Amino acid sequence: MGFGIDIAKAREIHKNNIREARVSKLAELDIEFQKALETSASTTDIVSKKQALRDAPADSGIASASDEAALKAQWNTSILGTSPYS
Repeated sequence: MGFGIDIAKAREIHKNNIREARVSKLAELDIEFQKALETSASTTDIVSKKQALRDAPADSGIASASDEAALKAQWNTSILGTSPYS
């Protein structure tokens, strides 16, 4: 018998890491959104980025990850930035 990783617990930790990473990114996008409103610029791109950040913890790849490596691979650097696992 050996010790293993509780993948269910690891998924929850991963989701919490995503939630922490997106806080500052959402705040930055809120500022961009306000500036766009003030200048009557399009907010479509900003809104879609914010929605992607909100949806990140519910990514289906997280639920289907069967091991630690697969779970770490679910960090979307394009919206969340640098992975905390590297």
